[in-house]
Amino acid sequence: MNPKAYSEQELRALVAPFVNPVLVLDGEGRVHVANDGYVRLLGLERTQVEGRSFLDFVQPEERSRLADRYRRLASGSPLDGRTQLYGVTNAQGRTHEVSVQASQLLLEGGGYGLLLNCLVQAERPVELAVAERLVDTSAALVSARSEEAVRRVALAGLEGAGFRARLLRWEGTRLVVRDGVSPPVDAHLALEALSDGRPVFGGADHAEPTHAYLPVGGPQSEVLWVAGPWVAPRHGSVLTLFAKVVGAALADAHLQADGARSRWEVEAVAEMARFVAQPVPPPPERFLARVADLLHAAAVVLHVAPEPGQPPRLIAHVGLEESLAGGADAPVTDVLLAASLRTDGGVVSSYAQNRALASVSQGRFGAGTAARLTRGGEGVGVVQALRPKEKPFDERDARLLATLAELLVTLLEQRRLRAESARQLTETRLLLDLSRTTSGVLETASILDVASDFLVHLLDVSNCFILLYDEQAKVLRGAAASEAHRDLFRAVVVPLDSDALAARVARERKPIAIDDLRQGGSAAGAALIEQLGEKALLGLPLTSREELIGVVMVDDVRGPRPFGPELIDLAEATCGQLALSIANARLYESLWASYAELAATRAEMVKRERLAALGELSAIVAHEVRNPLGVIFNAVASLRRILKPEGDAAMLLDIVGEESDRLNRMVGALLDYTRPRNPVLQHEDLLRVLQDSVEAAKAQGGAERPVRISSEVEPGMPPVLIDRRLIRQAILNVAVNAIQSMPHGGEVQVKARREAHGGREQLRIDVMDQGPGIPAELLHRVFEPFFTTKAQGTGMGLAVVKRILEDHRGEIAVESVPGRGTTFIFRLPLTQPLSLP
Repeated sequence: MNPKAYSEQELRALVAPFVNPVLVLDGEGRVHVANDGYVRLLGLERTQVEGRSFLDFVQPEERSRLADRYRRLASGSPLDGRTQLYGVTNAQGRTHEVSVQASQLLLEGGGYGLLLNCLVQAERPVELAVAERLVDTSAALVSARSEEAVRRVALAGLEGAGFRARLLRWEGTRLVVRDGVSPPVDAHLALEALSDGRPVFGGADHAEPTHAYLPVGGPQSEVLWVAGPWVAPRHGSVLTLFAKVVGAALADAHLQADGARSRWEVEAVAEMARFVAQPVPPPPERFLARVADLLHAAAVVLHVAPEPGQPPRLIAHVGLEESLAGGADAPVTDVLLAASLRTDGGVVSSYAQNRALASVSQGRFGAGTAARLTRGGEGVGVVQALRPKEKPFDERDARLLATLAELLVTLLEQRRLRAESARQLTETRLLLDLSRTTSGVLETASILDVASDFLVHLLDVSNCFILLYDEQAKVLRGAAASEAHRDLFRAVVVPLDSDALAARVARERKPIAIDDLRQGGSAAGAALIEQLGEKALLGLPLTSREELIGVVMVDDVRGPRPFGPELIDLAEATCGQLALSIANARLYESLWASYAELAATRAEMVKRERLAALGELSAIVAHEVRNPLGVIFNAVASLRRILKPEGDAAMLLDIVGEESDRLNRMVGALLDYTRPRNPVLQHEDLLRVLQDSVEAAKAQGGAERPVRISSEVEPGMPPVLIDRRLIRQAILNVAVNAIQSMPHGGEVQVKARREAHGGREQLRIDVMDQGPGIPAELLHRVFEPFFTTKAQGTGMGLAVVKRILEDHRGEIAVESVPGRGTTFIFRLPLTQPLSLP
């Protein structure tokens, strides 16, 4: 080693005269000084070279060895004076082989340095460089782990060797360039290379070949297109060997990918199976979301047929806008639907289908795969997965989707069975509730209201209407409806011989369903159908022991719907329970009416017996009382004739006479009350009866009082069936009481009109006064015998009136407002037997 220590300026002066590359390294391996030859070799600026490690400009394969060698020299190892060869890479990526002669020297400041004198070696033949590049690329293909990596390394290696290259794939009908550009104009030569398994050269418009088609083979039918300045048949063996290496690398990568994918598919299917086997089956949307993750799909769509033989309908999807799901002339979901329904397993979209997908989705989708769902060998639906056109599906994706489709069928079946079980449980609970409710209610109206609301929930319909059969009128009458139309339907009457659906159901006594009223609606009842907005209608008969009770009608206003056999069977079972409840309620009502009639008859018999006993007693009392009264009347008359009394004596005799007369009248009233009567009913002019009664009352009680009394009868009132004498007496008694209640005058009105009361039409007669009224605490006693509020009254007048009305099968009521007057209300039936028992 030269003991001289060189400064930086001395080193620059030392290396500058050399034409060949010369540089000086410092003790850490950095470029301390470099001459113009070395800077030109690297193709960089001097500032980009000096100060950097010399290893940055060496081939990567040489860096570790040279770094270790330099560390040994720096640590004192002897310098090997032999020439070293290594590659230097310039800024353009080109590598030059240089021979280096190294010399040790000292740097100013005591540092260690190394002078490298480089000679650039002459370039090798192009063929040799290309061959070496292809060999290096072949070695790199071994470490490629995927098919895409193999293709990428192969194309990069060819480009590094000075070629232009592309890979073409045969899809069965056409050649496709993987990078998306158009195939070469002479792409038919690629088919020749594929069929013959040998290189085919192209470039017919040149004197020498400009490009070659090399069959790659591998898992897909691919051809390597190579173009360059030295493509010629003499190099065909080298290119063919490289193409075979690429094919082998593709096959190995495909095999590894298949193994890895198979393991992944097994794990994915197992995970999906565990997902499906949850105690509560997840909704289809969650399953589709997992399918989308597994297949890296932008959207997954599920179509299921609602019934066997019907076209599938879209029921679930993920990643798809509603505008693309349906409703258009050619929605996205229809592109693969028809083809997948005809094919077992999975299908991959064709080139034409990809174009159709891109067209209807505005470019969002351009590739798809679909699998048919089958149950019992029959197709029940289709599941589809969609991707952008840049990510096409392959057969492995279709195979996996077909496997997942089987799990999806299991999931749908589990959900169907669970829903069916839940529905049956709900129906059973509802039927039990209906049974409990109807068994606890013995009124037909209440049963019908409860049943109509119940049927709406049980059958999932919009409305329910119940009509009962009127055997006498031969019509169906609206009896009940669900809550929305309860008041409207009670006025509906359907003749049994009409064309209405309810009448047909009643005549045929079997269920009749119209799934779409727009096509199969009956003309009869069209106004009601339009008013309710009904789209589908189902009629069911109500029968008990072969006897028609009525008809149940249920509708759906949401749209046409099929009433399937299961729903009709459920509805018939419910209607059978309802008919039985109605029959029991009617039996109870009939039995209750019989008990009420029996009780009324018994009360009437007891009353008659009591009246007979009272009459017999009254006759005895009257006989025993009237004999002494006759003696008293004669004695009073004789005393007045003999004594000619005046003053107190005359007053006392008047009192005895008045009280004897009162006692005589009381005995007469008692006899009138207890005397058996059989009203003789005849058709009478009611206005004349009222006028006679009013005139008699005015003459008897209002001669000395300023009282106005009037009578009025509703126009068109026909003759009524009454006992004229008894009704006149009843009105007279009440009118006299009304006159006597107004000592200072007033008005008494007697009005008659027809009125619906108690479910039938009756005659109502009101006797109204303007007297002081009757206290509320005394109203319930006014019809009791011997009850009176008048000093001179007997208390039998209103009791007699009440009995007269009861003998006419009528009733009397009283309404009074203290200070404003009292109204007595007579109610008599307008139709009754000619003779009463």
